[in-house]
Amino acid sequence: MGRVSRFEWMVAFRYLRAKRKQTVISVITVISIFGVAAGVAALIIALAINNGFQTTLQNSLLSATSHVSILERNPAYGIDGWERLIPKLRRLPHVISATPGLYGDVALKGPVRGTGGTLKGVPLGHGAPVPDMLRHLKAGSLAAFNEKRAGEYPIVLGSRLAEQAGVELNSPVTVISYQGELTPLGMIPSLFHFRVAGIFESGLYDLDSAWAFTSLPAAQRVLDLNDVVNTIEMRLDDIFDAPQVAKQADQIIGPALVATTWMEQNRSLLNALRLEKMVSVITVSLIELVAALNILVVLVMLVMEKHRDIAILMSIGARRQQIQRIFVLQGLIIGAVGCIIGLALGYTFTILFNHYRWLRLDEQIYSISYVPFQNHWTDAIWVVSLALITSFIATLHPSRNAARIAPAEALRYE
Repeated sequence: MGRVSRFEWMVAFRYLRAKRKQTVISVITVISIFGVAAGVAALIIALAINNGFQTTLQNSLLSATSHVSILERNPAYGIDGWERLIPKLRRLPHVISATPGLYGDVALKGPVRGTGGTLKGVPLGHGAPVPDMLRHLKAGSLAAFNEKRAGEYPIVLGSRLAEQAGVELNSPVTVISYQGELTPLGMIPSLFHFRVAGIFESGLYDLDSAWAFTSLPAAQRVLDLNDVVNTIEMRLDDIFDAPQVAKQADQIIGPALVATTWMEQNRSLLNALRLEKMVSVITVSLIELVAALNILVVLVMLVMEKHRDIAILMSIGARRQQIQRIFVLQGLIIGAVGCIIGLALGYTFTILFNHYRWLRLDEQIYSISYVPFQNHWTDAIWVVSLALITSFIATLHPSRNAARIAPAEALRYE
């Protein structure tokens, strides 16, 4: 389109100013601005919600699960000889740690109530790496795992699980193993005595209401297993290197075991979030289309209203390219003002609602108790670009019509 001159900017702004006989045009101009603003704000909010859900769920899940897990291909009696595998896995590139784990379903009974849960045994105490979920406990500490008490094991419960079992910090809790014990009267459940050493809260209802952590030897005894585990959990310096590390691990662990990544374990959740983001963008982009149509109407009406003025400008030396740029500038000004208002509204909304957590959720359904918002600066770039490109396309037809006006024909009857 060439270089835009000061003259073109001046005329574009002047034509957008309201006059009494242009009230309808001014009203539609305001509607167009707020249409662009609504589209931009809605896109910013929709993307912030999607980013917030994805980041919150991803961080919470990865605090409880590994980046790469070594599992039995056909689950049987656990991974035997895991001690020989761990040093080899730790030497792989990008691997920060490789730790054994053993988990199984149990029942927990407090002084009054009982509930079901998943008991997970991991190395705890004496310099063992602390799982991310247990680094910042809601109550208690892991110091009890460095002590030995006869007939009683320390355990760390999720906050919701502790409520369901009716226990608090330092409360005794009985863990009932479904493995059972064979007696002359038949199979009876095995009872093990624990004491609550800590309570964690991840923010995910599914984890906080079901998981309990204890030492690996204690879990092996509860689940009536020898020195075996059913997973080796690897944590990486970059979670997105998981597929590459899993392929390298497969060459070490042998055909009886398989390496799975956090992406594979949570594939359905990640796919749902990607689909939600796509649907949100498509749906909210329709608002931008409506705003673009309003801009088109404004410029068409302006060309009709300014028919005589355009002819005068061209008769005193204005080039057709300048006339076309004047109307393109008007559409871009409307789009730019709408973008500024939309960004201000969108970011203000997301910051306030995320800080004060005004949008609450049923955590039993959605896993988290509030709607999280997270803004990415790259979202603002492409949202604004989309709005301005849409506004620019809307200016092409009316601006070309304005440039085609013949001065002599327009002024013949003036």
